[in-house]
Parts: sequence; C-alpha cells; structure tokens
Amino acid sequence: MTRTTKFFVTATLAAATALSVVPRADAFCGFYVSGADTKLYNNATMVVMMRDGTRTVLSMQNNYQGPPSDFAMVVPVPVVLQKENVKTLGKEVFDHIDQLDAPRLVEYWEQDPCYEPPKYDDREYSMAPQAAAPSEGAAPPRDYGVKIEAQFTVGEYEVVVLSATDSSGLDRWLSDNKYKIPNGSEPLLRPYVQTGSKFFVAKVDVKKVQFKDGMAALSPLRFHYDTESFSLPVRLGLVNSSGTQDLIVHVLGRNQRYEVANYKNVTIPTNIDVDEQAREQFGAFYAALFDRTVEQNPGAVVTEYSWISTSCDPCPGPTLDPSEVSLLGGDVLPSANQGFNDFVLTRLHARYTKDSLGEDLVFKTAKPIVGGREVPGPDGKLETGAHGDSYNYFQGRYAIRHPWKGALNCSNPKRGVWGGPPSGEQGGGLKVAKDLAFAPRGTLQLASVVQHDVPEISLKSTAGTVPHAGELPPSSFVPKGGTCGACRVGERSEVPALGAVIASLVAALAWLVRRRDPESK
Repeated sequence: MTRTTKFFVTATLAAATALSVVPRADAFCGFYVSGADTKLYNNATMVVMMRDGTRTVLSMQNNYQGPPSDFAMVVPVPVVLQKENVKTLGKEVFDHIDQLDAPRLVEYWEQDPCYEPPKYDDREYSMAPQAAAPSEGAAPPRDYGVKIEAQFTVGEYEVVVLSATDSSGLDRWLSDNKYKIPNGSEPLLRPYVQTGSKFFVAKVDVKKVQFKDGMAALSPLRFHYDTESFSLPVRLGLVNSSGTQDLIVHVLGRNQRYEVANYKNVTIPTNIDVDEQAREQFGAFYAALFDRTVEQNPGAVVTEYSWISTSCDPCPGPTLDPSEVSLLGGDVLPSANQGFNDFVLTRLHARYTKDSLGEDLVFKTAKPIVGGREVPGPDGKLETGAHGDSYNYFQGRYAIRHPWKGALNCSNPKRGVWGGPPSGEQGGGLKVAKDLAFAPRGTLQLASVVQHDVPEISLKSTAGTVPHAGELPPSSFVPKGGTCGACRVGERSEVPALGAVIASLVAALAWLVRRRDPESK
C-alpha cells in the first residue's frame, strides 16, 4: 500500500455465537485486562480507522461485560501517542455506519400488469496537529524491559503508552501492576514487541462509568498518528477468545473500494428471493447464508457492501453525512480540504478461529463492482452476484415477492413490475441484519427459504414456489369481469373447456346465418 493511499476503515468486532448456545467468543484489535480475577467479555467492539498518506486516525467503541471493577484495554500502536492525539466521541455515528451497510431484506408486490401510466408531455425537471515531544515517565524496573512513554487522562480513560523490549517482561509488568493477564498472552504480544510497536493501555475508572446489568458502555476513543505502515491488529484479540469469532470491517475510501490483500476475497450471494418466513427470521437466514458462503470458500473474507456513502437504494436510514466522516478523523487528514462527499463505503466480513487467523488484516484497493439492485439485465432478469463496472453499487439484498393475484383485464399484461403494497394492504418494510454474531444458528433450513437455486454456493432450493424476479410465466388473458384471484401462484389463469368454446362458436355462426337469410325471420 503506497504512501498516497487514502482510506477509512471501520471494523465491527463482535461475539460469534448465540448467547443461549455457548459462551460468547470475542474479536478485538487488542485485549482486555482487569484487576479482578474474572473472565472478561468484550461483546461488541467497533473500530474505525481513517488513513490519508501516512496519517492514520483510529476510533474505537467498546461495550464491556464483566465485574464493576477497574479494567483496561491494550491496543498495539506504531508510535507514542500524546494527549493532544486522543479524544472521546459520541456513539451515534458508529450505529449509523453499521445500519447503512448492513444486509437488507425488502418486500415487493407485483404491480397491476394491465396498468397503463398516463402520458405526459416531455419536460425537464429536472489541519493535522503536530505530536508533542514524548513526556517523561518514570521507568519501571529495568528487568521488565518496559518504559512508560506517556501518561494522561481523557474522559473516563486513564491512558498509559508503553514501549517494551521483551514480551515476557510486558506480560509481567501488566501482572505486577495488578492487571490479570489472560493465559496465552505472551506469544500473541511477541510479534508486536519484535516489530517495535507501542502499547496503548486505556484504563477505565468505573466511578466515571455507569454499569447496567454488568455492562459498561464506554465513550468511543479516537486517536491519530503518522506511520509508513498500516495494519489492523486483530490477532491480539484472540487472547479473550473462547471460540469462533466474527470480524466485520467497514472501509471508506475516496472513490475507491477495498478488499484484503492477504486472504481470499468473495462476494456474498445477493438478489435472492426468499420465503415469507425470512421476514421474522432474517438474522438467522443471513447467518445461514453467510456460513454457507464461508463453508464453500474456507478462509475467505466476504464483501457484503460497497456503495457511495452519500446514496443508497433501498435506504435503511439517512446516508452518511460528511460531518460524520469529519468527526471520525477527516478533520485531521491532509486532504481534509477536499471535502467528504466522494467516499465509498465497503463492508467486509470474516469468521475465524484461533487456528485459522494467521495474520493481521492488510487492505488493498480493488476494482469497482455492482450487484444486488432491482436492475434487469439484457435478458430481462435481475443481475445476480457481483460484476465489474466503472462505479461501486453492490449490496447484500434479499426480497420477499408477492405476485399479482387480481384481475388481468387486458390482452397483453406486463408481468414482473414490482413496487409497494396494493391499496389497503400493509407493507412489510425494510429490515437489516445486525448483531449477526448473536443470530441463532442451526434453526433454519436455508434451502427451504431460498426460492431459487444459488449456484455460486452450490445451493439447490427445495421450495421453488415463487419464480425468480423476471421469470414469472406469461399469464392467460382473463375477460373483462373475470378474475384470477383464486389462481395459484405461477399458474396460468384457467380458460373455458374446448367443448364449450366450440359450442359458443357454432351458436354465433347460426345467428349470423339467420340475420343474412330473410326467410329465416
């Protein structure tokens, strides 16, 4: 990755399995330590990184579950941080990003195939602060190989920035300073110590934090620094792991999509029509689809979304405001004067264990893709999967479709035009799949929910009751006054039996003969 690379990364790292099944497994770009001899859980962490040239801005939002006692989080950073490099943020922007690029479920009704829109005349409607010199800190005993490089307080956080020459010494220093280090920390600390990383230790004073049911929602932290290299240090988070972990990474770059450079990349299957049971089980459905995708592509990182941040279709809420990009670090980027309207938001999702994650994540630029839209291709069918284009409009989108059941009072009905619910019928609305690490697994048969085959993950539908969008069979003409309200989905309207048709024709011919023959009156 070059020095001119500009990108913005947000990583949501959350628990991996349903609470009712097994203990939560946690992902984090650092680890938790505590003064209490108790297992700690970081059950929802969002990490936000923005980079421009050599400037990196990293923001983290953490929810902590554990005893109401002092604890700290340890994050490897490449340089010594000072107080002016660190600040606290509000939480709303993190929720907004997670909502905006989440997989979504839409619901469509086939519009009246005989509707003719009215004809109209053609009309047109149309400054990065400089880091202060390192403050002097009292050096711990020499045999630790640990030095306090900086020490300050921000919000509820008491921050200590450490350097270490020996991972075992760092492990002992944290233990001797009354932090309970999880077993197995030293081997994971070792590569960061060997590469010269510093350690940002943000201890929390619980007197400044409100706990509810053992949960502390902490103020997000933001800090920035300059360094030639960039990586997302997720391996250290395995210290707090108890099993499989979910890692979701959101990447925002100027006119640019990103993917990982050191793992396989795949896109999530999209534009899949689903059974109505997915409405109330969308989280379980998407978890099953994601698990199937990873099963077919072991070790892959899955792209779930890549779209310009100032638009969306369908939109689960407002688009990302440029002021939010500025809040997360755009205000300290060298390119801040270019504004923030040209960022592409990309969502990457990985699921891994201690044994399958061998390296920290490294990102690279990628060519634009489109997919998951209500856009028919040259064959009249909706686009499937992802394909290259000159811009990024890709999303994980799934649809419940209701074919037309009313009268067809025209000779040339136009099928497959989808929109909102008919008058008097309640719409299902738009749903998004969030907190996927907590979604129930093993409770839903994926093949029975999808309405057509999904070849990219070798999945064959066992439902098949609703044709895929663009594949509805042509409907038979129903005479005026007739109805197809009782027709089953996917069948042609019933027509009169052949004998009845012939009888009607004979009667009509006899009437015409009588009209032409005066003697027949």
